[in-house]
Amino acid sequence: MSIQRLNPGGLFQSPAFSQAVVTRGPGRTIYVGGQNAVDAQGQLVGPDDLAAQTRQALLNVQTALAAAGAGWNEVVRLGIYLVQGQDVQAGFRAAQEVMGPSAAPPTITVLFVAALGRPEYVVEIEATAFVEG
Repeated sequence: MSIQRLNPGGLFQSPAFSQAVVTRGPGRTIYVGGQNAVDAQGQLVGPDDLAAQTRQALLNVQTALAAAGAGWNEVVRLGIYLVQGQDVQAGFRAAQEVMGPSAAPPTITVLFVAALGRPEYVVEIEATAFVEG
């Protein structure tokens, strides 16, 4: 079983994400549904603050991954939904704080949307991971 991360010539090379990921062999695929910046008590962290909400959403993703026996190195895809007008770089910096540098970056799709589930939410993040075995 293996996870192969591809960054073929002719495509932009970034240390933050891979262009494609191939999984082979026996293992488990983990799907983490969209996480926003609500803490374990149901309270929003960082109203109207993309960096704070990104950190909390990623901590929620991390908690779900850990419950399934996975971590950031097993993540093969992140889907990030930002409310229009947000500064992508502020979110990226916050993500680096939580995820740290990675020798195995996932594929990433970032979409701008008109709104999320509640007006005060500015980011939602979903993940797909693959664990060998």
